[in-house]
Amino acid sequence: MPSATIKLFLTQGDSKRLCTAEMSNWSGKALGAPRTEFDEFLSRDELTQSGVYILTGFNPTSGAPLAYIGEAEVLKERLKAHKNKEFWVQAIVFTSKDENLTKSHIRYLEGRLIAEAKSIARFELDNGQASGSRLPESDREDMEIFLSKIKQLLPVLGSELLTPIVTRDSDFTVKADKLVCLIKGLEAFGEQTATGFVIFKGSRAILEERPSAATQHPFVVTLRQKLIADGNLIHDTGSYLFTKDTEFTSPSSAAAVVHGGGANGLTAWRDSQGKTLKSLES
Repeated sequence: MPSATIKLFLTQGDSKRLCTAEMSNWSGKALGAPRTEFDEFLSRDELTQSGVYILTGFNPTSGAPLAYIGEAEVLKERLKAHKNKEFWVQAIVFTSKDENLTKSHIRYLEGRLIAEAKSIARFELDNGQASGSRLPESDREDMEIFLSKIKQLLPVLGSELLTPIVTRDSDFTVKADKLVCLIKGLEAFGEQTATGFVIFKGSRAILEERPSAATQHPFVVTLRQKLIADGNLIHDTGSYLFTKDTEFTSPSSAAAVVHGGGANGLTAWRDSQGKTLKSLES
């Protein structure tokens, strides 16, 4: 992703409250606000224009991150209709300062945002299938640039909706900078990220937890059960198989899932030369 200059305006001096974001050499503008400032958010002049919006929160049943993505020719009016959606805690909108986003443009952006969010799969979506919109080649290129700016600004506004769990080639092969965790002939591969640690799809975890796990490390049992329920781990030929790239808060929690019990991630994860993560960090 290219470098960027971002102008962030905190209307109340607090990044968790209503704020606006702009980028150099871009006609778009982003605004974000918590649900507690929804009325003030709706009073902004920018929300009388067309654009796309994202509502984020949590599934009240599972607690998993949940999002709704939409478009509107008058953002203010459409957003008012979402007051009855209880799950969301933050609203983010993207519009244009020169007011030249047409209905076709915002429908295209909505479709692309939904497709990207589904592909990345950090959030459950409260959307159906968006058809998007067909655009002339030049307009499509403009909207792809607009989409790239949305991707850059979302984390700045506090949302990881379109942040890939890990950036790598689809045909992954183990390289020197990837880490491996071994147990009883099983291998799990992963890497550290800015937000924790990721175990890659295709990795293996031991099938049975250690006898001490339930009493000494109950979080491991709970975490493995959740990963199984979510489909991240499946029973496959005597072990668990990771079906997708899976993010953890730390190397130790990742290693604990692989080992089926407490583990020190700084020593459990090693590079291709056998060096521990601890030695690599020192």
